[in-house]
Amino acid sequence: MAQLFSNEMYPSSPALDERSRDLRRLVIDALDGGGRGHLGSSMSLIEVFRVIYDDVARHRPEEPMWEERDRCILSKGHGCLALYAVLAAHGYFSKQEMLTFCHFPSILGGHPERSKIPGTEASTGSLGHGLAIGVGMAIAARIKKRDTRVFVVMGDGEINEGSVWEAAMSASKHKLSGLTAVVDYNKLQSYGRTREVLDIEPLADKWRAFGFETVECDGHDVEELRKCLSRPLGTNKPTMVIAHTVKGKGIAFAENEPAWHHKSRVPADQIQAMYDALAEDA
Repeated sequence: MAQLFSNEMYPSSPALDERSRDLRRLVIDALDGGGRGHLGSSMSLIEVFRVIYDDVARHRPEEPMWEERDRCILSKGHGCLALYAVLAAHGYFSKQEMLTFCHFPSILGGHPERSKIPGTEASTGSLGHGLAIGVGMAIAARIKKRDTRVFVVMGDGEINEGSVWEAAMSASKHKLSGLTAVVDYNKLQSYGRTREVLDIEPLADKWRAFGFETVECDGHDVEELRKCLSRPLGTNKPTMVIAHTVKGKGIAFAENEPAWHHKSRVPADQIQAMYDALAEDA
């Protein structure tokens, strides 16, 4: 399937490096262990979380509740395998825990839970809540005179929810320059193309109209993401980064394929094919 955004504006992403492939292997470990999961929705997020946790956010895996940490909220909670992979890679919990995904009594469920998973800032799953939570955290940081940054990662289908736009207005009103939102713009949601389910274009213009300093980038280009996320884009505005991504990125047979939004049964031959696909990308 052809890319759904202009190749002239967003040239092909660089090949996945070893860090990105290793994180994807952890996602596959979880799919293997749990026999199910949101593959497509997680693979499009890997580089976003990689850059936030590897290069940008202030955090301490050995002290997850460190008061001075930056906060990162996964609002599209069904993409949790990407978050789990990055947290495991940073030592918030053992990588072996990925194999227990969706088993009792694993800490890793089908959506992130703050009370169970070290490094998880919010329990999410019902779509549309994360930005409002992030607004509250950013206001709290201002009241406490902390220089905390708050990151909120949303899905493009998720922003069909009206609560997202209520939170956006509030963020603009309060001039929350410490708040950075990211839209994982993979152009697909659970049952079809985003533009067909509920067209959200012109997306960048919408966020600018809601008072956000807004930029678009290739969501799989690590260097581009570093430039966009390394600092707030405005001095008295919240930031929006629209990350153009590919659903299922890195697994060729799953890329841009709605059927891979979620799988409730993943047989052994498909698991092996995923590992093989990542080896071929090397």
